Amino acid sequence: EMELVESGGGVVQPGGSLRLSCTASGFDFNSYAMVWVRQAPGKGLEWVSSISSIGNRAAYADSVNGRFTISRDDASKTLYLQMNNLKPEDTAAYICATRGPIWTGSHYPTNLWEYDAWGRGTQVTVSS
Repeated sequence: EMELVESGGGVVQPGGSLRLSCTASGFDFNSYAMVWVRQAPGKGLEWVSSISSIGNRAAYADSVNGRFTISRDDASKTLYLQMNNLKPEDTAAYICATRGPIWTGSHYPTNLWEYDAWGRGTQVTVSS
């Protein structure tokens, strides 16, 4: 069974940083493209970033480009999201997900049921 477990969320002041982690099990993580999405209270799912399985190509939503960095460690089957210069509008539950081996850049759905697997999410709150 495919499983994804996120961690690293918390409360941070504007301008602060957090590093999210997502640990995978039950599938060949090394071969899968991975995605971060987020859901703010009362809003729909928003794609944040994606990374390919080969070559570590990455794509970012305009709202986070230049502030967030996605990365992966295939040896430990872990996906990361380094978030710097956080803003109040970044407040959301951050969820890691996968749609399979093929990396599609920024073209990812905004409905979780269209993914092969997703985690429960980790809450990020940016507030002074």
